[in-house]
Amino acid sequence: MAARLAPGDVRRVHQSLHHFVANAPWSDEVLLDTVRRYVLPVMERKGPLLAWIVDDTGFVKKGTHSVGVVRQYCGQVGKQENCRVAVSLSVATEQASLPIAWRLYLPEIWAQDRKRRAEACIPPEVSFATKPTIALGQIRQALEERVPQAPVLADAAYGNDSQFRDGLTKQGLEYIVGIQGSTTVWGPGEAPLPAKRWKGQGRPPRLLRRDKQHQPVMVKELAQGLPPRAWKSVCWREGSKRKLRSRFAALRVRVAHREYWRSEPRAGEWLLIEWPAEENEPTKYWLATLSAGTRLAELVKLAKHRWIMERDYEELKQELGLGHYEGRGWRGFHHHATLCIAAYGFLVAQRSRFSPSARAGQLELRAPKLPPDFVPRGTPGTRRAAQPGLDRHAPHPARPVPAQTAYLWPVLLQPPFMTQ
Repeated sequence: MAARLAPGDVRRVHQSLHHFVANAPWSDEVLLDTVRRYVLPVMERKGPLLAWIVDDTGFVKKGTHSVGVVRQYCGQVGKQENCRVAVSLSVATEQASLPIAWRLYLPEIWAQDRKRRAEACIPPEVSFATKPTIALGQIRQALEERVPQAPVLADAAYGNDSQFRDGLTKQGLEYIVGIQGSTTVWGPGEAPLPAKRWKGQGRPPRLLRRDKQHQPVMVKELAQGLPPRAWKSVCWREGSKRKLRSRFAALRVRVAHREYWRSEPRAGEWLLIEWPAEENEPTKYWLATLSAGTRLAELVKLAKHRWIMERDYEELKQELGLGHYEGRGWRGFHHHATLCIAAYGFLVAQRSRFSPSARAGQLELRAPKLPPDFVPRGTPGTRRAAQPGLDRHAPHPARPVPAQTAYLWPVLLQPPFMTQ
């Protein structure tokens, strides 16, 4: 980039660009907010906002000095690896999505190491926070900035956290989040036992309770006990080769989590289960707080819409260099990601200006009108091919080349190299 911008002063410009990314004190939040305000209105021209998507992505990194690098689970390779992980919040329509918040997950070992913090220039206000806590902070900031609201989507790494789900509900947001099969719930029509009867002495009992005969059940066991008629085949979108289809069931349940500290049972919500016909047991589970009148197809389509964020990460890493940052500092890592997201936002805005059929070459661009005296070349009855209204110069006369001239070319008489 420095060579293209200043061919005669490459070294100085390269140093300036490096300083702009690694050390310059500009705000990532302000730039991401500017990108969102530019891109989101263009995205919404093709359809309303469907979801807020919480996700994280890993960056494999060797060594121990780069900020946030420890051995942890990395989704990029699907196993424990030396890497760093960043949490993001994205907004998505039917056809496009855009990250609007980005934050590095700082492991506890890094947060408590003063020497490492000083070397990586980690701001003093940054402390250890779990990934769901970081995501809730990003969502809170988006609400303060009056981003149009939509249901929150997240995988089981966030959905298993009851505080994350409760935090979304307290902020007035609906969600569809993944959970594990070991999550316990009260089945349809069931709830924890009410408080014990007051005997007239002491404080009246208020807390809900269980007993040996009245216990919640794991969602995996609940799914395996459903009758065959509960399962429906649903197609949620068109894949690259075929329509994506599977078997699903949805029922209303109550989450069973420490209700013995509550005086009222939790509100009912949807339990969505996927069990492909070729599998021996269910494969995925979701909890959803959408209205009780939501149809099964709508639940499935929205739950599966999280794939669009995976496409974003793929393009950001492979096409725009999101994973190419080689620095070690906190500010440089976030500046680099912010600039990549800004470039991606520009591309999303340009794509959104065309209809989905543009990918098939149908750009729907307006063609200029032809002049009234236009006559195509080769039209019968024209004296010559060139038209005075369109061509400024008459065609050149033909200049045939003598056949024998070709044999006098030096390149044919004397080859530039010889092979043995």
